[in-house]
Amino acid sequence: MMDGYVTKLENGAYRVAGTRVSLDSVVYAYWRGESAETIADSFPALTLEQVYGAIAFYLGHQAEIDSYLERGDAEFEKLRQQSRQANPLLYKKLEEARRQMQVEHS
Repeated sequence: MMDGYVTKLENGAYRVAGTRVSLDSVVYAYWRGESAETIADSFPALTLEQVYGAIAFYLGHQAEIDSYLERGDAEFEKLRQQSRQANPLLYKKLEEARRQMQVEHS
């Protein structure tokens, strides 16, 4: 799928056409309320036109892209849980370090 601003790769991922910037990145920034100018500043590989084009593509295909993002979030959560189960000592150390940092900064 291609509209000039967004390309769908063979693996199902969406990219801003001609770049390695994921549509996900632009959409999440848009959801956070960032302006197109701020998004363009955050991604030097993108022009302001490309950012507006990616946002327009998202708005025109919102149900499809929201579903794609939900599937990606579910896959990430699955992988995160698998990692926690495979490396319990590592996660225990990370949690202890996090608690220690909170104590030090309180």
